Amino acid sequence: MKRTGIFSGSFNPIHIGHLALANYMCEFESLDEVWFVVSPHNPLKNSDDLLEDDLRLKWVETAIGTYDRFQASDIEFALPRPSFTFNTLQALEEQYPDHEFVLIIGADNWLCFDQWKDYDRILAEYPVLIYPRKGFEIDPLSLPADVILTNAPQIEISSTFIRKSLAEGKDVRFFVPAHLAEEIALSYKNHPFTAE
Repeated sequence: MKRTGIFSGSFNPIHIGHLALANYMCEFESLDEVWFVVSPHNPLKNSDDLLEDDLRLKWVETAIGTYDRFQASDIEFALPRPSFTFNTLQALEEQYPDHEFVLIIGADNWLCFDQWKDYDRILAEYPVLIYPRKGFEIDPLSLPADVILTNAPQIEISSTFIRKSLAEGKDVRFFVPAHLAEEIALSYKNHPFTAE
């Protein structure tokens, strides 16, 4: 049975921090692979600079290339919206019964995890790996069983930072996969920046 990390996000756009974190999870946290689950646009949330679902998925696919321990997933595109993590994990488990799915989240999300829909069922049914985030402290001794605070390096790059920088005319080619840098810059050029 493959132990598969689920790393969800809008990836708006995907950047080197996402890739480095997933790489760490494979090499240091006993995962066989990491699946990048691209979240669709939430119709209840107004975000003018969230690019089309298929474009963000294509960027993830291009970014991971032929590396066989990473995979892009569009499973949430076909699920009811807004997307809830427990529903996604259940759908994945039904489609891929030969995988053990492990949820990957940031420390910021862990600190509000009890506000997630069906959070108690997630904890009862799936292991969770938490990566550290600056300003969000977690006591490892306070964590329930099957929840691990990793020592992943803190790479303080965000998609928001990249979009804001592009809106200001900055060259951030080394913050994103090199073969996507020009396309990403052009795609956001005509989109208004918001901090959402």
